[in-house]
Amino acid sequence: MTDLANPSPAAPPPLADGQRQTVLIVYILMLVPVVVPITHLVGLVMAYVSRDSAPDWLKTHYTNQIRTFWVGMLYLILSALACFLLIGFVLVPLVCIWYIVRCAIGLSRLMNNQPYPNPDSWTL
Repeated sequence: MTDLANPSPAAPPPLADGQRQTVLIVYILMLVPVVVPITHLVGLVMAYVSRDSAPDWLKTHYTNQIRTFWVGMLYLILSALACFLLIGFVLVPLVCIWYIVRCAIGLSRLMNNQPYPNPDSWTL
């Protein structure tokens, strides 16, 4: 017997495995520069190329990835300049932590078939 008062939650959106895997690959490419530089640029290009043809919930992930790259670059440059004032030595690691956490949140939401909640944010 089904309980009509409490319907089951909606099924996740149908996945196009190739598109979902592309988002996953971009997240991985964005996290690898912590060890191997330059791969985040490949991920950025992939995100720009794939964003237009993706379903709406995956577009939020691509937007998050693109935004994370550019805002992270801005934060990193400002933090590096602030090293002359000595505060940058504290800010640079914080920017790296922000970058990793933002990618980790995106990965977590991708694995749960959920869109990124606020991809245009400057924070988390």
